[in-house]
Amino acid sequence: MRHPVTAPPVPERVRTLAALAAPTHVSVAGSDVPTAAARGGVDGSGRPVLLVRPGEVLYGAPAETLVTVDLSATREVGGVERPRALLKVRGWTQPVPAAQARAAAVAIAEACPDEDLFAAVEGGEPVLLRVDVCHVIYLTGGDSGVLDAETYLASAPDPLLPPAERMVRHVNESHSRQLAEAAERLTGEAGHGEVWLWELDRYGATLRPGPGHLIRVPWAAPVATPEELEHALACLLSP
Repeated sequence: MRHPVTAPPVPERVRTLAALAAPTHVSVAGSDVPTAAARGGVDGSGRPVLLVRPGEVLYGAPAETLVTVDLSATREVGGVERPRALLKVRGWTQPVPAAQARAAAVAIAEACPDEDLFAAVEGGEPVLLRVDVCHVIYLTGGDSGVLDAETYLASAPDPLLPPAERMVRHVNESHSRQLAEAAERLTGEAGHGEVWLWELDRYGATLRPGPGHLIRVPWAAPVATPEELEHALACLLSP
């Protein structure tokens, strides 16, 4: 008897989290320079892209400076940002080529809604630096590990990520009762309090009935379309 795959492969999950993450800090390897706050996002290839202003640590730094960028992925539930994962991306900085600056700015605009992005695209004082990945350390829930660059960059985020995130927001905003009832059915226990839809992907869903407590529900088979994902989620929430 074949058992369902319960979760995405680790590289896919890490790439999915990276696609939703924002840089928080950057440090220069082998340097006494203190860790500094970072702004930017992650491009479509999974590489951090940093918006750097004059006077900041990396402004004017030589190309191929070895850095570690902290990426934080969160989920807003109940009006509070809750941590989902921390990714530490080690790699070498490269200026984003002028011909690619606009595409890079568009890729990170949602995670970095900063007017200086326009100045960087037009060749102003802020600059866009891309981090060519050496390896990625991931810490999420009870899982942690290291992905080398080849494994990380060869993977891709969940192909259903955009519709999945829309469904998560809708369910958390409008279906709290059904989530609580689903958690009660799954655990056989009542009184979970607030229950949130924590993760949703082509392999299953994760409910969060309380801090440090996650319930993973795999689909009978991976889904391939937004319609199939919506149907699987509706079945989970139905009595």
